[in-house]
Amino acid sequence: MDARLNYFAGPTAGKALKYFMSAGKALKDSPLPAATQELVALRVSQINGCAVCLDMHTKEAAAAGETSVRLNLVAAWREATVFTEDERAALAVAEQGTRVADAASGVSEEVWANAAKHYDEEQLTALVFLISFMNSVNRLNIITRQPAGTYEVGQFH
Repeated sequence: MDARLNYFAGPTAGKALKYFMSAGKALKDSPLPAATQELVALRVSQINGCAVCLDMHTKEAAAAGETSVRLNLVAAWREATVFTEDERAALAVAEQGTRVADAASGVSEEVWANAAKHYDEEQLTALVFLISFMNSVNRLNIITRQPAGTYEVGQFH
């Protein structure tokens, strides 16, 4: 499969990607735990069906020490016993924040209140930005049919 656009070839994409990458770096450096960031990135990408992001974040998480059991169970996090209550709260916000068409109210008060029990305001800010960022990047990749499978750990960092 060939991509519809090469984001690295033109000046417009190059300028925009510079800002996207710096936003991604700012989120990576945020106080939201790195493991939670990767789990959220994976779950959002699973919901959206973004193969490129699944490839990237699965490999990045594994390289950071995440177990294959946890990576394989992200899609079924509610039934899996391998996630902390903090991670469950973040995954719930990620799902409702991604499935906005399915939940007209967006993130429910109950899900938000639970997340607020586990994360401070800076971490919640990072979580919200990460969910939005991943949804945006997923769409960029899906619209242009970016192929997956060749990502190497650290390629974009």
